Amino acid sequence: MSKKLAIAMFGQKRLSREGGVEIVVKELCTRMAQNGCDVTCYNRAGHHVSGAEYDDAGKTEYEGIRQKSVPTIERRGLAAVSSSFFAALYSAFGKYDVVHIHAEGPAFFTWLPKMFGKRVVVTVHGIDWQREKWQSGLGSKFIHQGEKNAAKYADEVIVLSKGVQDYFKETYGRETHFIPNGVNRPQIREAKLIKEHFRLEKDSYILFLGRLVPEKGIRYLVGAFKNVKTDKKLVIAGGSSDTDSFMEELKELAKGDDLILFTGFVQGAMLDELYSNAYTYTLPSDLEGMPLSLLEAMSYGNCCLVSDIPECTEVVEDKALIFKKSDVKDLQEKLQDACDHPEMVMKMKKQAADFICKKYNWDEVVQETMKLYRK
Repeated sequence: MSKKLAIAMFGQKRLSREGGVEIVVKELCTRMAQNGCDVTCYNRAGHHVSGAEYDDAGKTEYEGIRQKSVPTIERRGLAAVSSSFFAALYSAFGKYDVVHIHAEGPAFFTWLPKMFGKRVVVTVHGIDWQREKWQSGLGSKFIHQGEKNAAKYADEVIVLSKGVQDYFKETYGRETHFIPNGVNRPQIREAKLIKEHFRLEKDSYILFLGRLVPEKGIRYLVGAFKNVKTDKKLVIAGGSSDTDSFMEELKELAKGDDLILFTGFVQGAMLDELYSNAYTYTLPSDLEGMPLSLLEAMSYGNCCLVSDIPECTEVVEDKALIFKKSDVKDLQEKLQDACDHPEMVMKMKKQAADFICKKYNWDEVVQETMKLYRK
């Protein structure tokens, strides 16, 4: 029997559905704890993107995972830096075999647990310094340095797409491990809550579900949808992340179109119903790490329409509709096409779930990750 591994994880805000990083950490930790590992998650203190009522959800124990909140300076740009510093400090001094850091910003502190003899694994979820919200000020420089520190100090680096793997090889001469995310096969739900709350019926809407941030291409989606001749609605589901001004901009863009609906942050049964009953799901992103919402949407048997960035096309192969990135006219034509040809949409729906659940499996992800821990 091999020794029980003690693992510390940080880089997530908390174990929730706030973003891709949070979902990944939750899936990994839950399974690792079931496999007999001793797992501690260092979470940020402070607010949940969906509002204060979610702040303390699952604070200390969550399915056998120890959770600790670290001091966090509640100011834009400082929350991630301060919480990552304290998480790195605690994990450096704690009795851990492995410290697993998620995302490029937190990876700035890779050297700290490393200095104290810990084995450090970093998962790069995407090239984060390129994101629009970090372009002004020090954010982008800090995150970029985090990427460099991961390449330099980490024992192992995990990437979620082949594109990022090539980027690390070309930029730093660094070998990385390609371990994509997984997806769970969900239970399909009837439209009940979404009918009560938003008057949505099965197949009556086009869905975008994700964080409302500029690089997700929601501007193009709203612009394109306004010119599509259809009685279907456009449902934009998700909370904003440090980007309330962007939310205002989107609402301004959507003004005057009664078919565009913003639901705010969703989770639980409401989320399941939105995925289960959409006519198509669309992800028009300019920039992605590994789009978990796309994996989820396909696992619910959705016909998906995605931008032609490699991070999306690698996932969907020939099982989805694809448009030219940031090309509003092309997106509009593809949306119109989907609305006009339900038989094409149904064909895509039929093959989506089996394809994606076979291709991406959380248990395999955990196995591969644990191999790196023990190497």
